[in-house]
Amino acid sequence: MQTKKTRSEFDAHLAELHIRGQWRVDELLNTERADGPRPMGIPYIWKWAMVRQALSEACEVLTDSLTQRRSLIFINPELSAGTTHTFGVGIQLVTPGELAWAHRHTMAAIRFGIEGDQRLSTVVDGERLPMEPGDLILTPSLTWHDHHNESDREGIWLDAIDAPLMGVLGQRWYEPYGDSLQAVSERQGLLPYRYPWRETCEKLGQYTVAEESPYDGARLEYVNPMSGGPTMSTLGCFMQSLRPGLETREHRHTSSTVYFVVKGEGVTRVGDEELHWSEHDTFVIPNWMRHRHLNTSPEKALLFSVTDEPLLRSIGLYREDPEQERSSTGD
Repeated sequence: MQTKKTRSEFDAHLAELHIRGQWRVDELLNTERADGPRPMGIPYIWKWAMVRQALSEACEVLTDSLTQRRSLIFINPELSAGTTHTFGVGIQLVTPGELAWAHRHTMAAIRFGIEGDQRLSTVVDGERLPMEPGDLILTPSLTWHDHHNESDREGIWLDAIDAPLMGVLGQRWYEPYGDSLQAVSERQGLLPYRYPWRETCEKLGQYTVAEESPYDGARLEYVNPMSGGPTMSTLGCFMQSLRPGLETREHRHTSSTVYFVVKGEGVTRVGDEELHWSEHDTFVIPNWMRHRHLNTSPEKALLFSVTDEPLLRSIGLYREDPEQERSSTGD
């Protein structure tokens, strides 16, 4: 007579058949949080002094950008890849007179200028887009792009790319242009992929205190002029201003966000962590973690941010939990 299998023996037998019982999935689901998703990664900050030193060392190790891009990608300590689980952020440098080869890929990306002038540019589908400090440049999925530094100073910018998401979806591929550079069009202003810093500052300055968000201060969204929606379907970009001494209310949302400090000093409390930031630091707030900002400097603090909020909104998974709602329900 055959001995009846135990539950563990039956589970092992199913595993040999590449089958899993629903009861095992149910047990896993019962360990998940009931009030929202599990945060992916941890809050973390990359200090500018450390990053800038690493960039200088990269110039010594990688002597040109035509063969290897001099880009430092921030990896969340609790993730195998990416600054968040859906996108990566890093800092890239090209030396005076240097070029970075042309290519395209399914991943969507953005560039935010840190150091340089009008002679630093990204060429997108043949159009040269200057990349001065504070300028935002878009390189949508499958657009050809390369970088040119025709100045006598180093060019530095922040990159954000949805590579982790494309990898999970099995949609990541890359194509070199063939030659190192693409032809530059004589006609300019064809592609609305550049947001000049002066225009961003002007629009941000139009906010009144009454219009500010209690959770983010004065927060300006970069809108894609082609669609009227977010900058990308997978990446949203924002610029926010925090008045001197302003401490925002605590909230959380299902999207994850990476911040780059354009100006000022302050503290962002994420859960039980305090991230002390200053000019050009980069920090990450994982999804569904309570956080609030405090501007400790005597001037306005400016924060540029990238988030996967558009992606979550498009599939009906964006949710926000403000402090006032939480307190009113006794959470």
